[in-house]
Amino acid sequence: MTPAAALPSQLNTTAILLVLALGTFILGLSEFSMMPMLPLISETFSSTPSQSGYAISAYAIGVVVGAPILMLTTANMKKRHALAIFLTLMFISNGLSAMATSLEQLIVFRFLSGLPHGAYFGAAILLAADIAPQNKRASYMSKVFMGLTIATIVGVPIVTLVGQNLSWRYCLAGASVLALVALVCVYVVIPKIENNQPSNLINEFSVLKNKLVWSILGIVIIGFGGVFCIYTYIADTILVVTETPAYTISIAMVMFGIGCTLGNYVLGKAADRAALKTTGIALVCTIIFSLAYVSASHNIWLLYAVIFFIGCSVGLATLIQTLLMDVSPNGHAMIGALVQCSFNTANAIGPWVGGMFIAQGAMPNETGYVAAVLFAGGLMMWLLSYLQMNKKKAQLEQCSA
Repeated sequence: MTPAAALPSQLNTTAILLVLALGTFILGLSEFSMMPMLPLISETFSSTPSQSGYAISAYAIGVVVGAPILMLTTANMKKRHALAIFLTLMFISNGLSAMATSLEQLIVFRFLSGLPHGAYFGAAILLAADIAPQNKRASYMSKVFMGLTIATIVGVPIVTLVGQNLSWRYCLAGASVLALVALVCVYVVIPKIENNQPSNLINEFSVLKNKLVWSILGIVIIGFGGVFCIYTYIADTILVVTETPAYTISIAMVMFGIGCTLGNYVLGKAADRAALKTTGIALVCTIIFSLAYVSASHNIWLLYAVIFFIGCSVGLATLIQTLLMDVSPNGHAMIGALVQCSFNTANAIGPWVGGMFIAQGAMPNETGYVAAVLFAGGLMMWLLSYLQMNKKKAQLEQCSA
C-alpha cells in the first residue's frame, strides 16, 4: 500500500474522495432505485413482482461476474484510467437499461450494468486506503462508501417520486448522465498516481487460501442477504400491509438512507478501533430489528423507525473491508473483488429467498423472519471468524514469548 506521505504533494484528498463518492452515489442510485420501482416495472411489462425481481438479481450476478475479471485485469493500471473505464461502462449500460423494450432486455442490460459495479467500488476503496493516514484508513474508505449511503437518502427517494409520476426510465437515464459527469471529474481531479507495488497474480490468488478471508466473507454472503431481503419488498409491504399512500414509500427510502449514512459514519469510526467486536454487536442488533419489522409494518411510524435501524447495518461494509485488509496484507485487488462479489451475492440471495417466501403465501412484511435467519447465519460466520482470529493471535503471542 502506498503511504499517504509518499504521494504527490499537490494531492487534494478531499476532492479525490468527493469524486470517488460521486461514483459510488451513481452505483447506489443504479442498484437501490430498482427495489422501490419494482411495482412500476411490473406494470410496464405486465409481470409479477417475482419476475420483475430478476432484474435485481441480474444486476447482482453482473457484479459477481465483473468484479474479479475487471479488478484483476486492471490491477496494474493507473487508478485514474481504471476508474474511467468503469464509469464508461456505467454510462453505456444504464442508458441501455433506460431504453429496454421488454423485461428480458431489461434483465440483460441490468446484468451489464452490474459488471463495473464491484470493480469501481474495489478500485475506489483501495485508492482511498492508499491516500489515507495509517490510523484513518477505515474512515477514509467509509467516506467513499458515503456516496452510496447518500444515494439512499436523496437519490433513491427522488427517483422513486420521478418514477411514480413520470417513468422509471428517467431514473436509469439520470444515472447514465451522472456517470458521464463523473467520468469527466475523474480526469480533472485524480492525478496520475503510479502503482508503487504492482499486482502479482500469485499474491492475488493466494488470498483464496486464507480461511479467515472466507469466514469473514461468509458474514456478508449470508448476513447481508437479510438487508436486501427486507429492502427489496419495502414498497410492497407499505402498499399491501401498511396500506398507506405511495408517497410514504419515498419517506421510507429516506429513513433507510439516513440510517445507512449514520451507520456508515459511526461504524466507520468504530472500525478504526475495534472492527471485529463492532461487527458482532451490529449483527445482533440487525436480528432484533428484522424480527421487529414484521409487527412494525402495521404502523407506518414504527415501520419508519425500524427501517432506519436496518439501514444502519449497511455501515458494516466498511468494517468487513477493514477486517479483510487486516487479515490479508497482500492481494488487495482480489479482496476488493471478493467483497463486491459477496455483497452482490447477498443482493441476489436476499430478494430470491424473500420472493420464494412470498410466493408460498407469506405477506411482504414477513420477509423480516427470513432476514432474521440470514442475519443469524452471518452472526455464526462472525463467531467462526472471531474464534479463528483469537486462535491466530494466541499462536503469535506464544511464538513471540
